[in-house]
Amino acid sequence: MRRVALLTSGGDAPGMNAAIRSIVRSGIARGWEMYGVRNGYAGLISGSIALLGARDVGGIIQRGGTMLGSARCREFETEEGRRAALKQLGRRGIGALVVIGGNGSQTGAHALSLMGFPVVGVASTIDNDLSGTDVTIGVTTAIDVALESIDRLKVTAASHQRAFLVEVMGRKCGYLALMAGLAGGADSIVIPEQEVDPETVAEDLRGAYASGKAHAIVVVAEGAGNNAERMVEFFQQNHERLGFDLRVTKLGHIQRGGAPGAYDRLLGTLFGAAAIERLAEGVNGVLVGMVKGEVATTPLAEVVACRKPLDLKMLELARVLAK
Repeated sequence: MRRVALLTSGGDAPGMNAAIRSIVRSGIARGWEMYGVRNGYAGLISGSIALLGARDVGGIIQRGGTMLGSARCREFETEEGRRAALKQLGRRGIGALVVIGGNGSQTGAHALSLMGFPVVGVASTIDNDLSGTDVTIGVTTAIDVALESIDRLKVTAASHQRAFLVEVMGRKCGYLALMAGLAGGADSIVIPEQEVDPETVAEDLRGAYASGKAHAIVVVAEGAGNNAERMVEFFQQNHERLGFDLRVTKLGHIQRGGAPGAYDRLLGTLFGAAAIERLAEGVNGVLVGMVKGEVATTPLAEVVACRKPLDLKMLELARVLAK
């Protein structure tokens, strides 16, 4: 009987549980034994591995986060740590691993694959910056959470004729900020990929008021050089000259929490089933993702070679539509 383990690693994302459920039940349907690893690669090294049955993953498809837990693990970045992880798998007769996560997680998956162990990755990150897939598990729900917050802030901003700044997640990637800002009709968007100075943001907001708007919204990615703190400092220092200041709302990890939307549940389900199918076909060392509307696989070597670039034409569109 084949034995397969799965783990979730890195930042949690809405829809991970849907993927776990799909992987476990798809494997069991083939007569395989399925094992869950607690707390990512750290649990793999420590041997926190348990057999999972179909009922163990019941009632989780609508839950956010990950039932298996996740943790950062510096030890796994070393060859010694990876060998310790392989030893734990070998003790249990586990012959393959499915890794649900983003860039860091798939880098770890690729490292195990290079050591000769069969691994299949499943694309999951709210940043949507993973190469080899057009969309990742979790990102659409995170955008919806950010968008609802922007819509709500617009109501109070219009009531008081104020300018609001909304900071969303994204340390290295501005995808969330760009998509939420574009969908929310933001007057200015600040992302790491294309820095904007505070004076330009102030001009955008003045333009909003000059055009007759009763409110103004700025969406900023947390990883931008001119992040929320720097923007607020600039507006406070130049309040008399500018004539207004910014009210700030930081969404933080709120974007990761909550129930996954329909699309993320479907992605998790489809990606999870495809991961098991690839293993059954003898295919490994690949990432399961969505390419041009179809579930597809990409070699992990290509996935970890570079981050997926942001389409900056979308930023220009946001600027045009904000006028």
